[in-house]
Amino acid sequence: MKATSRILITLLAASGTAFAASSAEFEANGFLATFFLAFGALIIVFQLAPGLFLFGSMLRGLFSHPVEEIPLNTQRGER
Repeated sequence: MKATSRILITLLAASGTAFAASSAEFEANGFLATFFLAFGALIIVFQLAPGLFLFGSMLRGLFSHPVEEIPLNTQRGER
């Protein structure tokens, strides 16, 4: 039993590179695959700008001084 398992492990270890080898031909991505990747990149880029604006607004709101609120029941000249 030990000999069989050692032989099996040796054969699997030696043949691992043969199973991992790819074919000699190289196929380039087609037009649709390139278009799909470019479309995904555009979505990320166009969502980045509003995200950065919201993040900047959040930071400005967190670190700014609070604005003094005027009560609603007063008239213009009174405080």
